[in-house]
Amino acid sequence: MDFSDKRYTCTPGTHKGSNVIWVVFAKNQELIAHLRAHTKARWSAAQKKWYVADTRQHRELFHLPEEITGKAVLSRIHLVNLPEFKRFQEHLVLKGYSPNTIRTYSIEFAQLLYVLKANPVQELTPERLRSYFLYCHEKLNLSESEIHSRMNAVKLYFEQVLHRQKMFFDIPRPKKKQLLPKMLTKAEIKKIIAAVENPKHCLILKVCYGMGLRVSELVALKLIDIDSAEKLVRIEQGKGKKDRIAVLPESLLPELRDYYLAYRPKVYLFEGQDGGAYSVRSAQAVFKRAMEKAGINKKIGIHGLRHSFATHLLETGTDIRFIKELLGHHSIKTTQIYTHVTDVSKSKIKSPLNSL
Repeated sequence: MDFSDKRYTCTPGTHKGSNVIWVVFAKNQELIAHLRAHTKARWSAAQKKWYVADTRQHRELFHLPEEITGKAVLSRIHLVNLPEFKRFQEHLVLKGYSPNTIRTYSIEFAQLLYVLKANPVQELTPERLRSYFLYCHEKLNLSESEIHSRMNAVKLYFEQVLHRQKMFFDIPRPKKKQLLPKMLTKAEIKKIIAAVENPKHCLILKVCYGMGLRVSELVALKLIDIDSAEKLVRIEQGKGKKDRIAVLPESLLPELRDYYLAYRPKVYLFEGQDGGAYSVRSAQAVFKRAMEKAGINKKIGIHGLRHSFATHLLETGTDIRFIKELLGHHSIKTTQIYTHVTDVSKSKIKSPLNSL
């Protein structure tokens, strides 16, 4: 039984000034026990129904669509600019952007609308826009990447929604910091995997590293995507809505079979306690706990396994064009950053000082 059970009716609402999800069902001790075992649900004596906090995790659990922007964001936008904000969001939806991208762009565009207050956004001049980005630099002290993100959202509004191509002609962009991807050594990865006792959690980390997956791709893997005979895995609709083929490590085949027999997943390779795809947060938590148990103190998230996969392939002589395809990169330039972090290759370089 999971929360897609038709005996549950889940509806977003408000309670005592907070956003909640109302969970309604006919009185049933089994359903009450199930609800309380998996959430911190509370009973409203006034409304005579159960409720939980309206969070992304709970929306995922109750199979509700994610809220793109909450009431807190909308309440700070002046009524004059609300129609343009909604028009901007509708454009993003029609373009087919992911919910995460729509949320990011919406919040960045909203920051401009907060500052404008009752001034119509569509009447902004290039000079006033330039002043706004100077304000972001000097007063808000935003980083280069934050400025880029905000510029991208505002630029999209003026150029794609209002079709004003020259709004950004004289507004320079800050240089982005060239940061190297964070990675782990093979010894560290081996230590992390060895620290995990739960077979399912161990397999999650092995699949993530062994195929160089993004965490969103990892949790979206379905049983039908795995071709054990050909040792290939279909990654469906990865970043940029692109399908690709990943190589299934042969060493994982026996573990995958044992895992399937023990856990019996129905649709997704990794499923939550109540069915449905394993959550991104849970996968991130598995990695974090494994790092702590292994005694590795690097500031790195589960995405570091993907970076490590690429770097280790490069170190063993794999063609960078092949690595690009495995990672699902749009441009070879994105993959080339891994040529700067191949520590094994660099360690073999002899300084000319040694030959003096």
